Amino acid sequence: MQETIRVLVVDDEEPLRRLLKKELARKGFSVEAAPDGKAGLEILKESTFDVLLLDIMMPGIDGISLMKKLRTDPAAPAIIVLTGRATVETAVEAMKHGAYDYLTKPYKLDELAIIINRAYEYGRLSIKSRLFQQELVRKEMPAEFISTSKPMKDILSLVKKIAPTDSPVFIQGESGTGKELVANTIWHHSKRSNFPLIALNCAALSENLIESEIFGHEKGAFTNAYQTKHGIVEVADKGTLFLDEIGEMPLGPQAKLLRFLDSGEFRRVGSNKTLKVDVRLVAATNKQLLELVKKGGFREDLYYRLNVINITVPPLRERPEDIPGLAAHFLRKYGRKMSKHIEGFTSEAMEKLINYSWPGNVRELENVVERAVILCDAERIGVQDLSITSMPPMKEPGANPSLEEMEKDYILRVLKEANGNQSKASQILGIDRKTLYLKLKKYGIS
Repeated sequence: MQETIRVLVVDDEEPLRRLLKKELARKGFSVEAAPDGKAGLEILKESTFDVLLLDIMMPGIDGISLMKKLRTDPAAPAIIVLTGRATVETAVEAMKHGAYDYLTKPYKLDELAIIINRAYEYGRLSIKSRLFQQELVRKEMPAEFISTSKPMKDILSLVKKIAPTDSPVFIQGESGTGKELVANTIWHHSKRSNFPLIALNCAALSENLIESEIFGHEKGAFTNAYQTKHGIVEVADKGTLFLDEIGEMPLGPQAKLLRFLDSGEFRRVGSNKTLKVDVRLVAATNKQLLELVKKGGFREDLYYRLNVINITVPPLRERPEDIPGLAAHFLRKYGRKMSKHIEGFTSEAMEKLINYSWPGNVRELENVVERAVILCDAERIGVQDLSITSMPPMKEPGANPSLEEMEKDYILRVLKEANGNQSKASQILGIDRKTLYLKLKKYGIS
């Protein structure tokens, strides 16, 4: 028997609310209604809904404002926007804020019923969709390291030894070196490979959201928690949890993570009920965690609990022999995506790739090759297709700059080239804007 779909209608037009309640109930939906955004929020705090039919133009809390409040709650219902013909632009804005679809008034009830069913399926499969998207990303990654260098072959050998165990793994390396690929390979060779590998970037979330994402929350645990949310430790049960940029995790969640690692037990935010799952943890960072421990920014006990097996991924500039193979892999990948047949690189282009210092590591190489595939009109990628002409040259061996000095110098050069445009600079660097913001803050660059 199919589950009854619960629908909440939020609209300030009383005749429309009455009509929708009556007609949608006749079509088998369970329907409640609210006259404005404030009342809708109160109902959402008390009850769980699958689909929200939301009017845009309302007094008080309008549709867009309500959507902004709901957007911070990962367990919010799928939203269908209802709007008059004069406000289609506003409806498009609502789509940007996460609406599943929109209908302009007047609309056919049969059409609305179809969209409600689709929105319900969309919401019900959201976690599966998230896992599926992560699976697609992982399938695009090479199954094994594309490497001829000894350091990477040694890492692969170590990975195959430790993968079948359940011990935590701690991966260190600069941004863009391939730490997620190492985590993916560990999972691929582990006895948990039939269960999910769930990844979370700790740098992208605030302290409250990190706890909620990892451990979940109960309805009402905080202002925008309108429904119970399962954390990724539950989603990853029997599988592997990959926490990237763990050095950015605030101290509060670190304590909870330590308890979880010791026992497998946790509590959702706002709950006294203890739950237990079986998860293998892999963590990664581009920071020197021991330095953070000394400064009080990272728990010493958590550091040693994580650091059972340590893997350090060397930067690309220390293994230039890997560049041809990686460049060829990215060429095949983006050639397929863009339906372009490019045979390879000219000798001059490959020489330029090998002699470049790659401050952004493998991620930067991938971005450069992707742009080159877009620009190339010949059988082979030439020097003119490579967007690295004005980047900093490799440092002289005798200069011995620290990694942080090189990174800061590189970021300043890229920002200058991008005329201060952070979006453009983050694209050139091969990192997201949040990561760039954190690095600017770290180096005191305004």
